[in-house]
Amino acid sequence: MTATTRDPGRGAAQARGLLWEYDGYDPAEERLRESLCTLGNGYFATRGALPECAADAVHYPGTYAAGVYNRLTSEVAGRRVGNEDMVNLPDWLPLRIRPDGHDWLGPDTTPVAEHRQILHLDPGVLERLTRYRLDGGGTLLVRQLRLVHMADPHLAALRTDITAEDWTGELDVEAALDGGVTNSGVARYRDLDGRHLTRIEAGSAESGAMWLRCRTRTSDIGVGLACRLTADAPATDAHEPMRAVRLLRLALAPGRTVTVDKCVALHTSHDPAISDPLWAAVDRAETAPPFDELLASHATAWEQLWRRAELDVPGEPGSILRLHLFHVLQCLSPHTADLDVGVPARGLHGEAYRGHVFWDELFVLPYLNLHLPEVSRALLHYRHRRLDAAVHAAHEVGRRGALYPWQSGSDGREETQELHLNPRSGRWLPDHSRLQRHVGSAVAYNVWQYCEATGDTDFLHTEGAEMLLQIARFWADSATYDEHLGRHRIMGVVGPDEYHDAYPDAAGPGLDDNAYTNVTAAWVLLRALGLLRDLPEPRRLELAEGIGLEQDELARWEEVSRTLHVPYHDGVISQFAGYGDLAELDWQAYRDRYGDIRRLDRILEAEGDTVNRYKASKQADVLMLGYLFSPAELQSLFRRLGHRLDEDIWSATVDHYLHRTSHGSTLSGLVHGWILARARRADAWGFVQEALRGDIADVQGGTTGEGIHLGAMAGTLDLVQRCLTGLETRDGALWLDPVPLPELSSYGFSLRYQGHWGVSLRLRAGLLEAVVPAASGRPPIDFRLQDRVVRVGPGERVRMRLPD
Repeated sequence: MTATTRDPGRGAAQARGLLWEYDGYDPAEERLRESLCTLGNGYFATRGALPECAADAVHYPGTYAAGVYNRLTSEVAGRRVGNEDMVNLPDWLPLRIRPDGHDWLGPDTTPVAEHRQILHLDPGVLERLTRYRLDGGGTLLVRQLRLVHMADPHLAALRTDITAEDWTGELDVEAALDGGVTNSGVARYRDLDGRHLTRIEAGSAESGAMWLRCRTRTSDIGVGLACRLTADAPATDAHEPMRAVRLLRLALAPGRTVTVDKCVALHTSHDPAISDPLWAAVDRAETAPPFDELLASHATAWEQLWRRAELDVPGEPGSILRLHLFHVLQCLSPHTADLDVGVPARGLHGEAYRGHVFWDELFVLPYLNLHLPEVSRALLHYRHRRLDAAVHAAHEVGRRGALYPWQSGSDGREETQELHLNPRSGRWLPDHSRLQRHVGSAVAYNVWQYCEATGDTDFLHTEGAEMLLQIARFWADSATYDEHLGRHRIMGVVGPDEYHDAYPDAAGPGLDDNAYTNVTAAWVLLRALGLLRDLPEPRRLELAEGIGLEQDELARWEEVSRTLHVPYHDGVISQFAGYGDLAELDWQAYRDRYGDIRRLDRILEAEGDTVNRYKASKQADVLMLGYLFSPAELQSLFRRLGHRLDEDIWSATVDHYLHRTSHGSTLSGLVHGWILARARRADAWGFVQEALRGDIADVQGGTTGEGIHLGAMAGTLDLVQRCLTGLETRDGALWLDPVPLPELSSYGFSLRYQGHWGVSLRLRAGLLEAVVPAASGRPPIDFRLQDRVVRVGPGERVRMRLPD
């Protein structure tokens, strides 16, 4: 794989000319390429599979619409287990070619003289070039351009050019819509029922479009696809029970090219302003412009989107960041603002984690807040619509307030699986990750960060306040007072580390006083109390009446927010109470024996051991506090809790966990790189590189083929935007405290801040340049550096020399 820059004469716009090119056909790499060549528009996405290839051990075509889930029950390890999945929808891609006297052409059955896939990031187009060598002599060149339309979220298109280079004859072309698909893209889920579609029908409209419709089996979502096929040849229909099929017969001579355009429309019964998804799709496919016009309007939509998320970083890091930004914008585009969806941890790129929503918005929203705030607000609306479900979940565990699920899908219930498969041992094991109740603090943090970045007090005083107060109530009600410690404790949880879900030899799951959980809970309580003080009196009264909030409850919130226990051992913050008593792991011995020990939990379980016995973490846990909070804010939180946290203690804590983390998550390199960039620059770059290469190099060993890691991709963008600049949005100002890494010392980006569009920041050679575009009636922006405040008005450009 190479990253190439096109059109070098475009000066500062060169970063927008990046493309990603894959040369040669390698079956072992095909799943990875399919994920990284996925095209989407926020409404739906399609993996970069070859159109002539069906799902098998090598290829996995998949199309996923945001928010389309279905729940099935399966027999697993002698138990009936329910799972809700993001549904693999009917495949719109199929198009295959058969020259007379040959089988259908495909890279696994036909000799390939040349094969290239080129992802053009600028216009959001996937190009494919394959030169097939035919038996008996002759060569056919197949060139395809594919798009998932960024302007019209219901359209996709595929252009196929077939050129006879030294061959004469006729060939068949088969184009199809395939409803016989299943969810089978993740090997460890294959014991689960993946047949989500039913009532599959195919046909043709009187006007000529062929169509396919179906429904999901239990959620009963209607799906309609329609296809308009354009070619200079007559077509015949050959529909099958689960496939809409159209056949063409084409004649070629040496040097002649024939073109087949396939335009597809997708609607579901979730869509507004339609009466029936099938006929909405038929109408849209029939009235869609020709391919060239679709391509032009699609490229224009992408150009506008790139301007809103401008990012200029030189060299290979810039190429990778551009790819990350491309995939973030495909999953969470302006169209997302119209949908009831959350942030799927693996994007719309595959079936890992079943398309569920975890805490990844914690790494995504801080970036979106400053570029697409309307999308951030929509993602927070997803959480607010499920607030009642969270209140019910808290009630079910005997608590007041709101308990958000660790894994969420369609309706806000807990979707975390009860069992998970260890592929090393082949055993199905209990899954206790639903005890990661810190996800509620992530929701509250995202509410606060969004409102600080946008100044959206309307949201903060309404839906935001309702979520924040109910999450605070849950934490206060979860805290129990320990007479011996003289402090409140939160018991029976699991922290971000995920490896540790119980004490060694304990009868049940759960850990006590996870430091990350307790400190973030204290922060939520502090913010909730401050919000109540600042709310307009009528609104404060409404909220109190609505949730039955009494003054004595607020007194308890104040007390708990000051007395939550944070354990320590050996002069460092303990991940949880009792962590210091665990055994040390012989890390070198395990590296020597296994090489890659990122999934140390699976290795130990396969040996009959458990990671619960050791000081060994999957990813950042305590150190996540340094990711969320600036050093000053974190020290303030600890002071309020009655604990000391100075630079020496934090540095020792960082060292302790750096040497005891296996980095079994793509988020781990990101968080460690972030922490070290702010605390110890010389050690940061290795972790930043791992975060950058997490998906393109598939560092987690095959997982990217099941879907990208959306949180890590967005987090790398935010690392440039907030970490390296020290950017904070608070108190109505942009606070800056740059810490340039030697490897990333020059960069620039634009952002949208409280009504100002296209605010530009550029750092180079100790200078920070800020440009605020002209905007009638907008106030100036205060940029606060360590040693001064610089006010920049609309239409002004300011250069600020940074302190050494």
